[in-house]
Amino acid sequence: MSGSTASGHRASADAIEADYVIVGAGSAGCVLANRLSASGKYSVLLLEAGPQDRNIWIHVPLGYGKLFKEKSVNWMYETEPEPGLNDRKVFQPRGKVLGGSSSINGLLYVRGQHEDYDRWRQLGNAGWGYDDVLPYFKKAENQARGSDEYHGVGGPLPVSDSRCPDPLSEAFIAAAAQTGLPVNNDFNGATQEGAGWFQTTTKGGRRASTARAYLRPALKNGHGNLRVETDAPAQRLVFEGKRAVGVQFKQHGKIRTALARKEVLVSSGAYNSPQLLQLSGVGPADLLKRHGIDVLLDAPGVGADLQDHMQVRMVMECPQKITLNDFVNNPVRKMMMGLQYAAFRKGPLTYAAGTTGAFFKTDPRMASPDIQIHFLPFSTDKMGEKLHPFSGYSASVCQLRPESRGSLKIKSADPSVAPEIRINYLATETDRTANVEGLKILRKILNAPAMKPFITKEVDPGPGTVTDDDWLAFCRKRGSTVYHPTSTCRMGSDARAVVDQRLRVRGIEGLRVVDASIMPDLMSGNTNAPVIMIAEKASDMILEDAR
Repeated sequence: MSGSTASGHRASADAIEADYVIVGAGSAGCVLANRLSASGKYSVLLLEAGPQDRNIWIHVPLGYGKLFKEKSVNWMYETEPEPGLNDRKVFQPRGKVLGGSSSINGLLYVRGQHEDYDRWRQLGNAGWGYDDVLPYFKKAENQARGSDEYHGVGGPLPVSDSRCPDPLSEAFIAAAAQTGLPVNNDFNGATQEGAGWFQTTTKGGRRASTARAYLRPALKNGHGNLRVETDAPAQRLVFEGKRAVGVQFKQHGKIRTALARKEVLVSSGAYNSPQLLQLSGVGPADLLKRHGIDVLLDAPGVGADLQDHMQVRMVMECPQKITLNDFVNNPVRKMMMGLQYAAFRKGPLTYAAGTTGAFFKTDPRMASPDIQIHFLPFSTDKMGEKLHPFSGYSASVCQLRPESRGSLKIKSADPSVAPEIRINYLATETDRTANVEGLKILRKILNAPAMKPFITKEVDPGPGTVTDDDWLAFCRKRGSTVYHPTSTCRMGSDARAVVDQRLRVRGIEGLRVVDASIMPDLMSGNTNAPVIMIAEKASDMILEDAR
């Protein structure tokens, strides 16, 4: 068993043909569908494993809390027991709906640091330096503040400021400044360091997923050359020799085939893209043989080098009833919050997964920040669970460039079986030290004068956490994901790299991967904006190569 061959598929009455077949209508796939179909010259078929984006909570920004455990739109993966986190399994939500994770994520628009992309270029990926990718960030963007050296207007993706300023979030910025951090009004501008408000992928108080920003306009372009099939999970790729010519997918209980006249574009995300390649015979030979899959290409890098951002959240109790907890736990205030959103698209229901935040260095000798803080005017034990019964707020530490590497491996030749995910959080001394130092700095910020009117007590970890060993124990107990898996089909020129700098799978013709899995290493920030940029750049390369 392996990726199917094309013989017989072309004659099948059930086969669909298009110039380009895109697997996954997520942060990247919707961008590709828009750009490749825009001229009307090429036909495009977009396959999505999940449903249309009709769940009402997708479109309400704070609705991400309702979608964490909503399996109708969420793959709901989890890791194997993580040795660095007391052998806990870590829940891994991933979008399974039009828009993919851009339909269920925390909405933050963060590009990363200039240095991230220059490092990609230094690793041998020509054309991926900051100066190379900035035009694609600008092309995608419709920046509410207007255009400048770093920002664009008129693009499909709305990027907006908060519609619900609150005193806690303002106080956090002031407190960070009191500890010596600069105030930064634009984390995506000249420099990332400092404290300020996050911008979000929203418009008029509604989520702007890539389905909403890119796919819907493309379906209305009048060319009739874009077809979308939902509830259509890919089973395996179809090959003629070592050329990808299509995709088998399952829909309404039947196996169907989509054939690509030009290319197959896999945009299924950092977990599902390597899974699909492995199921199709492209991956580590020993793994494939173990599951009875014929090896088309021994590619040890497929599923290797998995990285993710970890977060560790501190919780504070507030003496004033001004947190989201107080709205949600009071029936009258909860109703008023709903009415405010319904009437004006404002208020706490517009909160992203971080209102304000900060980027700082744990060692002043560093060239750029190694820690990101997400500040939230609410508190909970775990994201997606009930808010605390008290007035609470929280802030989390995220190490931006972890050294720890993990892997994704299929557990079966059956595409419906979830893969084995190992991230290996806190595997290196550098990672452990960065998290501990980051938390110590965060505690200083949360206890600065500007925050004093808003502190009853530190709830978690609490004042008993003092030594570095205490802090590390807290990391192991509370550490979880920031939902940023990358690098499982890594771009590069070394022997283990899966795709080249034009995102073509090395050793296979007619096949590209376009999503977070191709990142040479993890971004210093949230991953949605960089994935949209990657898809914008990939679209240009694909169209260039088609000429």
